[in-house]
Amino acid sequence: MKRILFFLIAFGLTVPFYYDAVAANDVYVYPAKGQSPQQMEKDKAECYRWAVGQTGFDPAAPPKPSPPPPQAQPQGGVISGALTGAALGAIGGAIAGDAGKGAAIGAATGGLFGGISRHRQERYQQEQYEQYRRQEAARFSHMKQQYDRAYRACMTGRGYTVN
Repeated sequence: MKRILFFLIAFGLTVPFYYDAVAANDVYVYPAKGQSPQQMEKDKAECYRWAVGQTGFDPAAPPKPSPPPPQAQPQGGVISGALTGAALGAIGGAIAGDAGKGAAIGAATGGLFGGISRHRQERYQQEQYEQYRRQEAARFSHMKQQYDRAYRACMTGRGYTVN
């Protein structure tokens, strides 16, 4: 659970910086037909509004990331595994004639398997979260690329060279 909380906090702190860094990656525009600086600023503003209208993406106000998938509390663990193992070991030990020894072996084995199970659950949740993070980054990147494409088309149509 601590790992999940750490990743949620780390993701919450890094995503806004990621979005700001990507949004700040502006294209370069050259006035190929001798447009004045005033005309170029006017065209940039109009193409910005047009590209936002075409794509629904505004690099000055990027969308908030979708909420992460819900994380279930991992079940089981060392203690519950040990208790279950002790109970089963006591039953097996009683049949063999030494319930205490059977309970001790069952507790140790159950605790071991309970810990392994919990670790797997936590690792699975961590992998799910990483997949979510990659999907969010890809979604943002796609929206930004669509905006840039529309902006470039507009500026190129007005006689500018755009990288």
